[in-house]
Amino acid sequence: MIPTLDDLIEQMQSVSGAPEIDADTPLTQLSDVDSMDLMEWLYGYQSANPDSGVDADVFANEDGSLTLRIVHERLSQRVAAGAVG
Repeated sequence: MIPTLDDLIEQMQSVSGAPEIDADTPLTQLSDVDSMDLMEWLYGYQSANPDSGVDADVFANEDGSLTLRIVHERLSQRVAAGAVG
């Protein structure tokens, strides 16, 4: 199951303790969210959805512009690709 963007934000706030997360702010600019928070969220997601095909690549951030909106789009694409393949 793919969380809605709002659910993803709430889940990330819960994991990181961040009081507020803007879906369009690059993750590198969110001082309350670090790579351990991302991996903790991913582990929880993979545990709840073991057949989703989602891995750490959803957090690939080559140019520093990765946002939760982009992560959500990647999740949707990976899960859809897994359902087809």
